[in-house]
Amino acid sequence: METLPMWMTGLEDEDAAFIKKFVLASGSLKEVASLYGVSYPTVRLRLDRLIQKIQLAETAEADPYVALVKRLAVDDKLDFDTAKILISEYRKRREGT
Repeated sequence: METLPMWMTGLEDEDAAFIKKFVLASGSLKEVASLYGVSYPTVRLRLDRLIQKIQLAETAEADPYVALVKRLAVDDKLDFDTAKILISEYRKRREGT
């Protein structure tokens, strides 16, 4: 039995359901928007964030702190500018020691 790729195992149930609806809608964001009862831009934003999550999982940093900060930014729990500052300062301090 094959194991799931790392990017798939890290998805929340809600993200997996979105992917399933997207695939069953043949990739039509308009149809997915209709299924969820939201606007096209809302679905586009959700898809963009899901893509970021997958990319993050695919290029997972060796450093768990950096991966955590990036994940918080993708999940909208931390804004991207703050995430960049935290990562930059963290790397400077690591290199300085």
